[in-house]
Amino acid sequence: MQKKIPMRQCLGCREMKPKRDLIRVVRSPEGTISIDTKGKAPGRGAYICHDLQCLRRAIKGKAISRAFEIEIPQEIYDHLTEEMEAQS
Repeated sequence: MQKKIPMRQCLGCREMKPKRDLIRVVRSPEGTISIDTKGKAPGRGAYICHDLQCLRRAIKGKAISRAFEIEIPQEIYDHLTEEMEAQS
């Protein structure tokens, strides 16, 4: 029997993809926003593809801000952009 693969929706393209293929952005219980590279950090998570176009769409539509119900600092967007460019 095959193990079930957890699926998550990308905030940019709105497609369901395997959780391991996405970047997790997390809002901790204290309210800080960070990028969760391990996928285990406590708090509310939102997922985005490893694609700059998806990130741009999520920023333009304020999808990450809506997911966490707070304003996202520009540093988080800059860090996400740097991480995606490094992986390309």
